Amino acid sequence: MINTMFVPQKQKHIMETPDMGKWELAGYEAALPVTEKSNPITREIDKADPVQIVHLLKECDAEIFQEEDDTLVNYKRLYSASVLQTMMDVTKKVEAILKDPEHSLIILSGCGTSGRLAFLLATSFNKLLKGLHKNPSYAYIIAGGDKAILTSQEASEDNPHLGVEALKRVCAGKKKVLFIGISCGLSAPFIAGQLDFCLNNLDVFTPVLVGFNPVNMARNEIIEGWHLTFRQVAEKMEEVQETRRAFILNPAVGPEGISGSSRMKGGSATKIILESLLLAAHKATSNNKEVTAKNLLDWMKTYEKVHKITYSQGKMIAAMVKQAGTSLERMGRIYYIGWQTLGVMGIIDASECVPTFGTDFNDVRGFINKGYKEMANREGDLTSRGPEFEISHEDFMKNVLPDVTENDTVVFIFTLDDDLLEIEKLANQVKNKTPNLHAISHVTTGQYVSANIKKTFASVMSMTWPIVFFEYEGFFLQKFQRELSTKWILNAISTGGHILKGKIYFNHMIDLKVSNSKLFRRAVAILQRFTSRSPIICQEALLKSIYETDDLSDEIRNVEISTHTTLAATKFKVVPTALVLLTRNCSVAEAMSRIQAKPVVRETIDRYLTAPGRKRTADQIEMQRDEENE
Repeated sequence: MINTMFVPQKQKHIMETPDMGKWELAGYEAALPVTEKSNPITREIDKADPVQIVHLLKECDAEIFQEEDDTLVNYKRLYSASVLQTMMDVTKKVEAILKDPEHSLIILSGCGTSGRLAFLLATSFNKLLKGLHKNPSYAYIIAGGDKAILTSQEASEDNPHLGVEALKRVCAGKKKVLFIGISCGLSAPFIAGQLDFCLNNLDVFTPVLVGFNPVNMARNEIIEGWHLTFRQVAEKMEEVQETRRAFILNPAVGPEGISGSSRMKGGSATKIILESLLLAAHKATSNNKEVTAKNLLDWMKTYEKVHKITYSQGKMIAAMVKQAGTSLERMGRIYYIGWQTLGVMGIIDASECVPTFGTDFNDVRGFINKGYKEMANREGDLTSRGPEFEISHEDFMKNVLPDVTENDTVVFIFTLDDDLLEIEKLANQVKNKTPNLHAISHVTTGQYVSANIKKTFASVMSMTWPIVFFEYEGFFLQKFQRELSTKWILNAISTGGHILKGKIYFNHMIDLKVSNSKLFRRAVAILQRFTSRSPIICQEALLKSIYETDDLSDEIRNVEISTHTTLAATKFKVVPTALVLLTRNCSVAEAMSRIQAKPVVRETIDRYLTAPGRKRTADQIEMQRDEENE
């Protein structure tokens, strides 16, 4: 058990955490799991200005570090004793694998953002081992393969059989495997299949589930083409956890700032938890000392400092959000030009915008120095698969820069240890095409951005980090901190920019891509929330929008959801069109025409939902916007 002398009832926080939220009260949006609830903090984020948007996102991110409150619904939190105990147990399993890399393996697996983070963590920790002249001990799996690192491949996560096949390939020949499956909502069939396979082969596998809902809120629908639900798999893991042969790490970190957008807090909390326990295991192995709860707390507390340092630049982040919004409103684009893993963070943020906001892949794009050589992904160079897979700086210069205009925004992301001459040269070429050239620069105390660099950019946001004096793992901790800081900034830029473009209604993504079963169910829930119509009627409206027909055949009604989402993934503005159908009782053609006539989706939806005589909900359209803000 945990040595309680290291686990005080209340932690001394480096940053200020918000008070307990309304979402923790029993009965608050009771039908929804935590990861799908709407966050009361951001209820009015669609009407916020850039400074307010950044402040609200800051408050949401701070909820990651809140502690549990026994007077409210008793959700486990990041610093809960039971969570720390499970982290310690998993850390010991990691240590055992690290001592026998020839016959053992640590696999990180996920879908979408979770898969991209699995890729980033596995490649980063293999680099750490390489620097110590040790063999790699990590592998990653992402639903949809390496192309899913760069583009949305949401449908792949619905297939548990594909998950099992991928797992078998990666771990072939290994005698002991620590499998870490990441599913923020405890919902992805791809991960459920892998976890179930591990549970049926415990002589080889130790499964670990990472997510942010209680097990009783895990997805409980029978998975298409399978015999179990995710909840059934998670409940079986709970039973096996009693014998320390399986583990669940599922602290609640609060609803997302944009409802259901687990790329945000879910992704950040995944990074914090896994980096903390993996780094602790590496340090314990190298020092031949046992990991304690205090060790884990110390690692995690450093991420509070990241939050404090990042959001101390709130005004500069807000200025970039404003510029991003202006570019998107003018049909311009956002480009991230990054170096090393900060370039990966840009690519990850850009790839998430398509399913979240229903954008074209060109609207937000990321590029990295040395392209796939720097990425070090398993499948190598994917450039031949299409323009969306062109990710090097050379690709940007050759194929994108010629078409950059003054409506576009370009953000450079680097440290002062990167090639500053290359950065300056590239930036000057971009500057000739657009004045909207900005930089996020990570510096160490005592380093300063040169005057030449400063005058090249319209603005330079310098994130200053303390000097690292401790051991080799400390270098990687600082690298991970800079990545998380960059993630928070880029999440704010892309989310805030799309809020300003009108892609969000209250704090709901009303123009999401309906590209898998989870997003299909989320779309139906959004329609139901804002129209008060039954789930069946909302689903019919959604299908009419997907198939662009007023008359749904029995064939359409009766096919599997995967058939609907395969078609929906190719369509734009599916959910807004369905909302107009439900509020106007009009034809699909008329609904599509009305949506297309007004490019700001939020304004169109607000107009129809708040029109006199219309049925309300969403708490009567949030009490008519709190009586028009009094």
